[in-house]
Amino acid sequence: MNTLLVDADPQGSVGLSLTRQSRLLSGFYDFIADPGIPMERMIIPTRMETFALVAAGQASDYEAGNGSSESHLARVRTFLRNVAARHYDICLIDTAAGLFGVTNDIIGSADAIIIPQQAEPLGIRSVPKLLEGLNRLRIINPQLKVLGVCLTMIQHGLAESTEAASALRHLLPEEMLFKTSIPRDEIFIRASAKGLPVGVLENGKVVEAVFDSLRAEVQAKLAKSRATATYQPL
Repeated sequence: MNTLLVDADPQGSVGLSLTRQSRLLSGFYDFIADPGIPMERMIIPTRMETFALVAAGQASDYEAGNGSSESHLARVRTFLRNVAARHYDICLIDTAAGLFGVTNDIIGSADAIIIPQQAEPLGIRSVPKLLEGLNRLRIINPQLKVLGVCLTMIQHGLAESTEAASALRHLLPEEMLFKTSIPRDEIFIRASAKGLPVGVLENGKVVEAVFDSLRAEVQAKLAKSRATATYQPL
């Protein structure tokens, strides 16, 4: 699957995990400031032929959360149209947490959203409020599909973590929670340090299988949402 990953988190963590030079590259926020930047300047190839990256770039005042406006929303949508014109099978956008600023504009432009949620008590309590906020965003993006909540950083040896995961499973309808959950594992730190996918590291195949399972769930949910959609594209 030909995939583009866009780092829209002002911290730029995704880009830094893949290339230490990402801070110096033109990226998503540079396009928001100047839509005349050609996509070719922003797309970074990786060691995998089917996977490319757009770094965060220079976030300027947009990162503070108060940069959202109709013009910024329009530029986010222009960026996504430019991506679509390059015929990627899927474009994944990593955003900062919350429903403000750039995250608000991206959700207001996206086809679907996955909500990663750490398996910890405080975070679990905030999920219903987050889902209410997403429902309000459908006013500006009627096509938005919430694919579900994906539990992450589960520590199976820690009672508080497994109890938080269990609480969320009881809190949400079954179809709103991904069956696949992501464990907390030191291999992620090693992969990030090397700028490599976990699957190519020693003992990485087990964790890679978890992400293959999540990918299959995402594909199935997207296929179902497209088959039942009655909305018009933005």
